[in-house]
Amino acid sequence: MTNPAGDADSMPTPDRLLHTGAEHPVDPEDLVMASGRTPTPALIERARRQLELEGAAAVERLTP
Repeated sequence: MTNPAGDADSMPTPDRLLHTGAEHPVDPEDLVMASGRTPTPALIERARRQLELEGAAAVERLTP
């Protein structure tokens, strides 16, 4: 089944909204969203600790 025209969920994300982390540091919210989860205070704190320990490698594991 296809989504109706104009459905925001069926449209690709514009390039201007995408970034790889090369343009600026990845923040904990970025890491949580890259994992496919909704940011919550607990997940953001866990991601913050993960970024402190692993640096950019934390997000590189989640993205191609």
